[in-house]
Formats: sequence, structure tokens, C-alpha cells
Amino acid sequence: MSVEQAVRAGAPVAAVRRTRRGRVRPGVLAAAVLLGLILLAALAPSLLAHGSPTDTDPVHALQAPGGAHWFGTDQLGRDVFARVVHGTRYSLAIGAAATGAGVGLAVVWGLAAALSGRFGDAVLMRAADALLALPGLLLALMVVLIAGKGVLGTTIAVAVGTAPGFARVVRAQALVVRRSGYVESAVSLGVPRPLIVLRHVLPNTLGPLLVLATVTLGASISTGAALSYLGLGAQPPTPEWGAMLTEGQGFLDQAWWIALFPGLLLVSTVLAVTVVGRHAQARAEGRAAS
Repeated sequence: MSVEQAVRAGAPVAAVRRTRRGRVRPGVLAAAVLLGLILLAALAPSLLAHGSPTDTDPVHALQAPGGAHWFGTDQLGRDVFARVVHGTRYSLAIGAAATGAGVGLAVVWGLAAALSGRFGDAVLMRAADALLALPGLLLALMVVLIAGKGVLGTTIAVAVGTAPGFARVVRAQALVVRRSGYVESAVSLGVPRPLIVLRHVLPNTLGPLLVLATVTLGASISTGAALSYLGLGAQPPTPEWGAMLTEGQGFLDQAWWIALFPGLLLVSTVLAVTVVGRHAQARAEGRAAS
């Protein structure tokens, strides 16, 4: 039923629009199902892949995909399907941990800017602008060179890259809440500032921030994989998707499956997370507007 038909039938337009917003598009549903399977692989990889991701078998190296090895084997005879499934845990963990750390850093950064006065606000936001002016991957490369190679260094690098954008959101929300009537009343009554921040400012900034973090999670996963692909993230024999792409690129002419399947999983995961995140963002904005 269109909005015009609903009006002619006597149905309220607002109710019809709420019904439309409540529907889940097939693409979003498919992305959610895929994301559920990916989360299952990350939390319980042994349920999907019974083989070890690190056991080598040189006799069966570079076998094409088949019944014994669904995704084939790599140059060391390791099962690619097992490595892709177990690699889900590492790739998602890096992206989720980096996004969570970026949110934590952004909360401190944004609240400090909003509550520290004009000079402190200007200094902190100019620092955020300077970092945002750099390409995300370049900033992550600079940080990982300082923090060091490996999963921890990659997580720190991606977190630092996401924090400035998050901090601007926190600051904007905190400024709106700080100027609201109930916060001004609390200040006039002598309520301590830390209590005002914890009770009023922080809860009102977390909602929009968490929605943005969901959308940004896909970018964090891809940046983490890019650092591993460049040899700065997860190190062999860790079955991480970016590292697997690096190992497979030298065998594209004779064993294309080594790089193809981790690449497909990486792209599918980023797309699924982004679609679900944008759907959540659209629903949150729709609720705020209604």
C-alpha cells in the first residue's frame, strides 16, 4: 500500500511510514544471516572446520579444492578452509578491539574538548582535524611503526585512526547536552561536574557513538587486514585473512584458491557489517526524527 492509497483508505500517513521503516529489506536480512555465520565461525571455528589451521602436510601441498579439502591446500599442505574459518576470529577480533578502543579514547577526547573551555576545545579539536587530514591507512602505518608489528600493534594503530572521527561526534553531542536545561539546573544546584558527566552527558553521547562504531567496524576490519597484508599485522603462521592474502599472492598462477577464499571472506564480512551497520544507523535516525 502506497502512502497515497493509505490516505484514501483513512490510514494515518505516519503509521504507514513507521510500518515501512519497520520492514527489513532482503539485502539487509541476507547480510544479517551472513554476519551471524561469520560470528559463529569466530566464536566456535571447530564446529565448522575440524582440521587444524596450522598443521602442515607437504605431500598434499597445493591441492585444488575438492572433497577432501573444500578450499584446497596451500604451499605447505595446510587446509585453506580451516585457515579461513579460524582466521575469522583474528580478523574480527582486531576490528572489534580496535573499534572498541577507539570509542574509549574518543569518549575521553570528546568529553575533554566539550568541557575544558574554549582554549582546550580548540587545541583538542585541531589535533583531531590534523589526524583526520591524513589518509586512514597512512596514519595506521605511522602508528604501527611506533607500536610495533603484530596483532597488538595493529589494534592500536587502527584504534588511533578511528578515534578522531569518534571524538568529534562525542564533542558535538556533549555540547548539546551541556547546554540543555536539566544540566544547567544541575549545575546551579551545585551537583559535582563528574556526577553530571556520568549521569547526564555520557549516556546521551553513547547512543549515536555506538551506531557510528557499528558502521565503522567494517573499515576497521579491512584496515587491520591491509596492515597484515603489508607484513605489519598478524605474523605467520597465524591464519589471519590479510596475512593469508600475502602468502597466496605468489601462487596466483598455479594455486589461485590460496588467496581467493580469504579475499572473498574479507570482502563479504566488510560488506555484511557495513550493510547491517547502516541499517541500524538509518533506524536510529528515523526514531530520532519521529
